[in-house]
Amino acid sequence: MIYDFLSYLVRIYDIFVATFSLGYILFYIFLAILSYWAIIKHLKELKYLEEEVLLRSNHIWGVSVVAPAFNEGVNIVYNVKSLLSLTYPKFEIIIVNDGSTDDTLEKLITEFDLVKIDFYYQEKIVTQPVRGHYKSKNPVYSKLLVVDKVNGKSKADASNAGINTSQYPLFLCTDVDCILKSDTILKLAKPFMENETRVIASGAGIRISNSCEIKEGFLFKVHYPREWYPCFQELEYVRSFIFGRMAWSQINGLLLVSGGLGMFDKDIVIKAGGYWHQSLGEDMELITRMRKYMHDNKEKFLIKYIPESLCWTEVPSTREVFLRQRIRWARGLIQTLYLHRKMFLNPKYGRTAFLVLPFFFTFEFLVPIVELVGIVTLIFSFIFRTTDFQYLLIITTIIYLFYLSITIISILIDEVLYKSYANYKELLMLIGMAIIEPLVYHPINVYASLKGYWHFFSQKEQKWGVMVRKGYEKPVKK
Repeated sequence: MIYDFLSYLVRIYDIFVATFSLGYILFYIFLAILSYWAIIKHLKELKYLEEEVLLRSNHIWGVSVVAPAFNEGVNIVYNVKSLLSLTYPKFEIIIVNDGSTDDTLEKLITEFDLVKIDFYYQEKIVTQPVRGHYKSKNPVYSKLLVVDKVNGKSKADASNAGINTSQYPLFLCTDVDCILKSDTILKLAKPFMENETRVIASGAGIRISNSCEIKEGFLFKVHYPREWYPCFQELEYVRSFIFGRMAWSQINGLLLVSGGLGMFDKDIVIKAGGYWHQSLGEDMELITRMRKYMHDNKEKFLIKYIPESLCWTEVPSTREVFLRQRIRWARGLIQTLYLHRKMFLNPKYGRTAFLVLPFFFTFEFLVPIVELVGIVTLIFSFIFRTTDFQYLLIITTIIYLFYLSITIISILIDEVLYKSYANYKELLMLIGMAIIEPLVYHPINVYASLKGYWHFFSQKEQKWGVMVRKGYEKPVKK
């Protein structure tokens, strides 16, 4: 009787997995089509409003670049110089020293000849106390403004202090360890100026700087990462930024603009309440709240994505730091979905309620749980000899090949359009890692997601931890 009951449960689960997998594949085929269409459309529209015309315009929008810094003394000087070199007529650089315990502030003061100034600071978003503002006595660094504040234990609090300090209607939020292309501000600001419908945020591709050749804060040469964990993260970044987000942008369904590179309408961000300092996924949570605000006020809006790599950042290279980051991301995902659960299937919130949030719940949140249940079911079916090996092989092969196809297509699109790597050997290495990713790397991600969910439901205190920067490698002389 127990055997019959277990066999029945296994059959039910098999049907569920088949249905779930089919829905997953069909939806991603839909996203693939949208992504392809969006990229083609973007390439055709590049000349719709010439960037050179914008640069010469007297009505170009001002942009404040906000970069929080906590214990970034290793690279802070080079990074600030890199940010100051951005090409745009009207911008400012706001570095927020978030109570660093190293020599971050001292290095900034010494290198850029900073002095404390009187500054009219309006706390439109509540943050930890600001201790002072610093400007350079050297006119070469007139665009630089440093904010010194009490540590807020999160990037969100520091970003909010930067937003309060900013003078322009748009702000670009980034990390001080990020290396931006010189035309990043222009490319991200362009959608705000060329669309009749109000654009409230824009984002672009982020790539990994680990193993790249960097000289004094500037990208010298791009290389495929040499370390194990960054190798796989490069795959994720290519697949996510080139494939997924372009598709969501095409249907105005973006729910995530990366905290490492995102431009925002400051007025809407402030009205929505700014970054939530208790969020473990502050970038996703802010976009969700901004969408909610626009829906609540019945205002049309767009969130745009540019299919170009404009930013390079250092990612975790050790298992410990990587797991800590992914556990926090997973917990941030469920935290955001739970916090905004009343938006689900609520007609007031349009596609956000009926498409975007259900997708993230079904194909982002549920997938690790479905995989865990699948493993447990497989173990029991082996024990009680109810396994249909042919069915298992067919489903596993289909999912694996589909997963691999999506990844390889994303890699090839990226290579054809942007030629991101130094040579074809690195490209082949990336494709090779894609072949083993589902078997080697994916299980680690599933484990991190499940642990993040467990931390959320058990209400375990989340510590952000510190990602130790290795610093940039010097260019190789050839």
